Amino acid sequence: MFFRVSPEIFSDYPGALVGVVLARGIDNAGQAAAAVPLLREAEGKLAERLGSRPVAEHPHIAPWREAYRKFGAKPKDHPSSVESLVRRVLRGHSIPHVNKLVDLYNAISLKYLLPAGGEDLDAIEGDLVLTIATDKEASVRLLGEPGERPPHKGEVIYKDDIGPVCRRWNWKEADRTKLTERTRNAVLVIEGLPPIERGSVEQAVEELRRLTEKHCGGAAVGALLDAARARLDPTGAVRPRPDAG
Repeated sequence: MFFRVSPEIFSDYPGALVGVVLARGIDNAGQAAAAVPLLREAEGKLAERLGSRPVAEHPHIAPWREAYRKFGAKPKDHPSSVESLVRRVLRGHSIPHVNKLVDLYNAISLKYLLPAGGEDLDAIEGDLVLTIATDKEASVRLLGEPGERPPHKGEVIYKDDIGPVCRRWNWKEADRTKLTERTRNAVLVIEGLPPIERGSVEQAVEELRRLTEKHCGGAAVGALLDAARARLDPTGAVRPRPDAG
């Protein structure tokens, strides 16, 4: 599997960054002794990280609202994954335990105020690509939904050879490729839009990589994709875009 970001993403959303953690040979079963406490710690420090400004105006949240509007989604109805987590915690609700990997990337998402997600690598067919949806995309059943429906033309999606695996960039993932306790190989993503600093995304990726190895075992590698280097090969090595230079 190659992980690729299409050139259209960087044309439409200049400065976008996609951090990736490839984890193999992991054990995602059970509740890690420290995974849930890390999530609770991130929840407890959220108000301090947000400061006094409204959530919608925070510099880590506002760019996602703008991006969603650009591809035709209303942020109020379809908030980014990080805004969903933030608002849930601010309403006084704890983020529920799902499995170790999901707990870990949710904790990182709240700590760094960046969208984070993940897919089961063994459920991915062909390359995993972040791209712009056409009007010919396959229908997909998203987590928690009873039926299938296709993405809208122009929205940002992750897809493989079968079809979409996440809609509206990071809004909601497909049931087909979700992380479960049976997951042994995974791809985790952390995303950033300006004005986020590159170093913040790199730090979040490295922490997620380290925590994944610590709590799930196996071997994990991290990388950061940008406009110049937008491909990740199966070993975790970053490659230039074919059209770059």
